[in-house]
Amino acid sequence: MTSEDDDRSKQPGREARAPLPKRFYKAVTVGEAAGDAAGTGYQLLLDGRVLRTPAKRPMILPTRALADAMAEEWAAQGEHIDPATMPLTRLVMTALDGVAAHMSEVAADIVQFAGSDLICYRADAPEGLVRLQNEAWNPVLDWAELALGARFRLAEGVMPVEQDKSALDQVAVAVAPFNALALTSLHVMTTLTGSALLALARAGGRLSAEEAWAAAHVDEDWQIRQWGVDVEASERRARRWVEMQAASRLLELLATETGNGV
Repeated sequence: MTSEDDDRSKQPGREARAPLPKRFYKAVTVGEAAGDAAGTGYQLLLDGRVLRTPAKRPMILPTRALADAMAEEWAAQGEHIDPATMPLTRLVMTALDGVAAHMSEVAADIVQFAGSDLICYRADAPEGLVRLQNEAWNPVLDWAELALGARFRLAEGVMPVEQDKSALDQVAVAVAPFNALALTSLHVMTTLTGSALLALARAGGRLSAEEAWAAAHVDEDWQIRQWGVDVEASERRARRWVEMQAASRLLELLATETGNGV
């Protein structure tokens, strides 16, 4: 490495990654989990050995579709195992080792997001931005009122608006049936978009992942059209879109055999 290379490696954002673990298995298969206290479902087998979470919990997957999709991630690994290329596996591990033990706190955080939801804060100018916000966000608010029974107040600018407790209570009711895997997906989409309502609209089938993502970036896309692309922000957004896609896909995979994602 030259001195110039060494200087570049010390720049922000260029820190060396920790060494990746070597692949320790050859075959990846899916098997049915035994009906024990952990529940029935499907498991990933690495050379015939059951895959467990980092906390050594049994990883029981509720649908064959989810198990097959995760098996594809593990089978696609090369000489090393790179978690960055395994978004579904990361979500499931987070759900089982983290969210499952803190369901009420995670659900409450989603409701808190709804209390200051992105789509309730509107610009008063310019006219073009106001129009774009209305086109992208008003249908979601209409859906929330119809599907959730929750009516939200709007505010212009950054001054906070206090939402009615009844509206937030209805969001809590909507979130309550979600199991650990689905709740993890919902929370990820909420934090990525800044909107519990966009995440719920995606989970409820009102929006596609692409539509929810576009709605979450109305303001940013307006700024891009005015001032151009910020390369660093664009790269960050691309990384976050991968996370959004994984969370959305997890909900779809959960719904394949149960009829819903919760």
